[in-house]
Amino acid sequence: MIRTIIHIDEEKCNGCGACAAACHEGAIGMIGGKAYLLRDDYCDGLGDCLPACPTGAITFEEREAAPYDQAAVEQKRAEKAQAAVQGCPGSAARVLRAKSAPASPAAGTAEESQLAQWPVQIKLVPTQAPWYEGTQVLVAADCAAYAYAAFHRDFMAGRVTLVGCPKLDGVDYAEKLAAIFRANHVSRVTVVRMDVPCCGGLESAVRRAAEASGKALKVEVVTLSTAGEVLSR
Repeated sequence: MIRTIIHIDEEKCNGCGACAAACHEGAIGMIGGKAYLLRDDYCDGLGDCLPACPTGAITFEEREAAPYDQAAVEQKRAEKAQAAVQGCPGSAARVLRAKSAPASPAAGTAEESQLAQWPVQIKLVPTQAPWYEGTQVLVAADCAAYAYAAFHRDFMAGRVTLVGCPKLDGVDYAEKLAAIFRANHVSRVTVVRMDVPCCGGLESAVRRAAEASGKALKVEVVTLSTAGEVLSR
């Protein structure tokens, strides 16, 4: 059948993978450092991937293509979710070090890892775990640790660390975070975000989650510049 479907210009593609992350149907994959439309029947033609592409490599075209198969897409999503829960040893929850009070900027060294638990990605962390109880939670943009040299020492020490990027993950973290805040005794939440527009989604998700939790949860927001400076807190 003739229908609207995406076209990826291999010459313009820089291999960033943003389109693959934005495609909720799993129609796009990375092969040899380039994005490709893997299956016509997984592409709904709505173009969620278009705004994610920084080089304009993705456009619409009208051509002969297999019909969109929503049932196959839903089955693939279910299989992927199941595999993420059961089949990935790297996502197994574990405590890495005992909780302690957040360190002062002068304490310790920036080279000492302060990661208290695993996993750290918001999409992978469990909603209930012993490490949340009575502790502070750090919700950070995953770029922040690269921009700020003493990130472990100044922000992670004594806190449970959760990281994510709403632009690349393509999800709203508010529901997951609200479930964490409701199910555990979290004393305080610190958000460390970058001074870029997409990080506003992370801060918004945390504030909405805190409100939805029904608890009087204090939220502190720290904004970093791309040069690693603390702009506000």
